[in-house]
Amino acid sequence: MTDSFNSMPARSRFAAAGAGLVVQNRFAATDNKGRVSGVLFLSVMLLALTISIVAIIAILAWAFVEGRTRLDLDLIFNGPSTVNRATAGFSVAIQGTLQIIAGVIAIIIPLGAGAALYLEQFADKTKWWNRLIELNIQNLAGVPSIVFGILGLAFFVRGPFNLGLVAAAGSATIALLVLPTVILASREAIKAVPSSILEGSLALGATRWQAVWLQVLPAAVPGMLTGVILAVARAIGEAAPLLLVGALTFVTFSPNFFEGGYSALPVLIYQYAGRPQEEFQILAAAGVLLMLVVLFVINSFAIWLRARYERTW
Repeated sequence: MTDSFNSMPARSRFAAAGAGLVVQNRFAATDNKGRVSGVLFLSVMLLALTISIVAIIAILAWAFVEGRTRLDLDLIFNGPSTVNRATAGFSVAIQGTLQIIAGVIAIIIPLGAGAALYLEQFADKTKWWNRLIELNIQNLAGVPSIVFGILGLAFFVRGPFNLGLVAAAGSATIALLVLPTVILASREAIKAVPSSILEGSLALGATRWQAVWLQVLPAAVPGMLTGVILAVARAIGEAAPLLLVGALTFVTFSPNFFEGGYSALPVLIYQYAGRPQEEFQILAAAGVLLMLVVLFVINSFAIWLRARYERTW
């Protein structure tokens, strides 16, 4: 290479050297530009993360300072009351929230996993109805939560299902709200499973369903549980849809999933925060911390379950 370069005429050598320098400088400039863009992007992301963390810490600090006097067992075991404001609690709302979340999990896991498996492993992408399903799932992920509340009021509380203002209607409404998140996360988890696992099972004589059910699905479960965790975290804090499907009712008795009134933590916190008395303001602040504790306990169990599947796989 060097001998051929030296054997060139002087003008040719200068041209070759110049061409090489131009190309090197071009890529060097691109690399420098890319590094600057990367540093700028990382700085913006770190700034956004810092602002979010500071905001969360500020909210938690405010809730603790305001509600620290009500952080006792009465907060957990006593029911709501407008008379005994000093001892009122969230026991009924906790029961209602746990019932709603249990119903949501019972709906989103089979539907979300089934839809993800169908779209990734069995659906014909050339068919218009499969493309329509994918388009609707992506669009539903960005629909405001109040729209799902109107949908739940029209179809679950009234309309064809006619469940009434019960916790089951709240579970079905919230499940529709978070279902796109579960489907999208489950699809990504299934995509992440190496194709060699499926191909190896098919090569050994398994049917496609056996290969998907016994090999692909167990490998994707940890990632799918991540989607469920995110969905449950959002479901616990949703108040707007529940306001339309019956949770706004002020109840002082233990709720039944399929009959009678019910309440939920975010809705009861909203009700307490809207009252002018100082005791209710303090109770609302303490309720914020209580809801975070409930969320932490449920998510901790889900994370433990995901880690257990990762170890067994």
